[in-house]
Amino acid sequence: MTITSLVENTSREDFPVEHGLSLHIRLEDGRQILFDMGQGNLFARNAEQLGIRLSEIDMAIVSHGHYDHGGGLGTFLELNPHAPVYLNSHAFEPHYSLRDKGLAYIGLNPKLKGNERLISCEEVVSIDNGIILFADVTDDCLCPTGNKLLFGPTPDTNDNFCHEQSLLIEENGKTVLFAGCAHAGIVNIMQKAIRLTGHPLTHVFAGMHLVKSGLPEAEETAFIHALADKLLEHPGCRYYTMHCTGLPQYQILADRMKESISYLSCGESVMI
Repeated sequence: MTITSLVENTSREDFPVEHGLSLHIRLEDGRQILFDMGQGNLFARNAEQLGIRLSEIDMAIVSHGHYDHGGGLGTFLELNPHAPVYLNSHAFEPHYSLRDKGLAYIGLNPKLKGNERLISCEEVVSIDNGIILFADVTDDCLCPTGNKLLFGPTPDTNDNFCHEQSLLIEENGKTVLFAGCAHAGIVNIMQKAIRLTGHPLTHVFAGMHLVKSGLPEAEETAFIHALADKLLEHPGCRYYTMHCTGLPQYQILADRMKESISYLSCGESVMI
């Protein structure tokens, strides 16, 4: 399995970047999956530069209903004439973020909601042998404190992230988890993934939403240390993080977790 970052907040390879996420996943049997699509068409431009043909993607997934993960949905539907796109049934509900100037709409383009290629998903969906989507993560261990800035489906309702779904792929003895922002808490998402498969995860690719925690520096560091310690309770699991984790926050994780975690920047690929 090869995972390539098409959109991410940073790049060490001189690729253009944006606040968002898009990953290309190539399975060993040749199938290709697009996980998230960034804000617009940047994922497509970077894919072309990397020699990845989006017209050949077999399936696409939108991890949750925020513009920086599903803003490129229209672009993908234009460039690829056949691949189904899996979204949670709540993905098109309105979503908002509290910014300096007030609430900002950060949801998906509602005009795309009725497209016939969109597949609405509920709690657990088995897409194919070894490929599962799941939502409805209800555990509450170390949930990101920055979630308090996010609202929906009404402007006065705290987001409960029922629109968030994660991807599990089992292939050749590997069990790999993909999570867009892990708003439900990466520890909780991992625990549900393990319950679904019945065995440990070997790899995790996820933003962990540690930016804009709102915590004082000492409390934020203590939170990240606690998270690192929880992640290290899964021996043999290799972590790749990105996007909303934040570079300073990632460095705190890396200082604690050493070689167990890496940062995946735009334009970079990992073969596992």
